Amino acid sequence: MIVKLQDIASARSGDKGANSNIGVIAHTEHGYQLLKMILTTNCVQEFFSYMPLKSVVRYEIPNLRAFNFILYGALGEGGSRSLSLDAQGKALGQKLLQMPLPIGESQIIKMQLKNKEENP
Repeated sequence: MIVKLQDIASARSGDKGANSNIGVIAHTEHGYQLLKMILTTNCVQEFFSYMPLKSVVRYEIPNLRAFNFILYGALGEGGSRSLSLDAQGKALGQKLLQMPLPIGESQIIKMQLKNKEENP
């Protein structure tokens, strides 16, 4: 079964010079554990393959159920020198939330049950 990242997480993004960062926050602990396995640097780099990325690094922030992805080279020479429509990379988080994720049906049922337990 395919779900979108937005179904199990929220995101926020911005610029850090010539790089962009995307924070991804899982809605539940189960969602975080699932994303820890499937939301890899390789799949993020492949998702943004149309961009001239040098590399992607993932930092895990388990106490917040979050990840911080740094997309090196995503903004060319930097936001203030870019002619891009999204010079500060603010839309990249929303774009990433559209990423399709292959998740087994049993995992979706577990996520729904855990979500009900965590948010009665």
